[in-house]
Amino acid sequence: MKISLFSFGFKHGRPDADTVLDVRFLPNPYWVPELKEHTGLEQPVAVYVLDSAVGRAFIKQLEPFLVFLVQSHRQAGRKDFACAIGCTGGRHRSVAVTEHLRQMLAEEGDELTVFHRDIDRV
Repeated sequence: MKISLFSFGFKHGRPDADTVLDVRFLPNPYWVPELKEHTGLEQPVAVYVLDSAVGRAFIKQLEPFLVFLVQSHRQAGRKDFACAIGCTGGRHRSVAVTEHLRQMLAEEGDELTVFHRDIDRV
């Protein structure tokens, strides 16, 4: 199965995807001066987002849920599955979560495409 996993910013419009996850509840690096200009591709931002109590709890529940979705779509005969992860601007939280899921889904053996739709937008 071909899996597309991508981050986006809600302020730039909702994407077309099979599953859309809203991660705007996670801690926002935008409000931390030393992290604001960086992205979720960078370790300090990812740690800030994912290593918080809510971030750890979310990932713990999200990983098996996403595996379940992928397996269920595969068993239903789907050839493609697109999952979009959104935060406000698409630079910090959604990118960090998407990159974490990239590592997890890479182990599933499906064809995986990952991109960050709005990472360079302001």
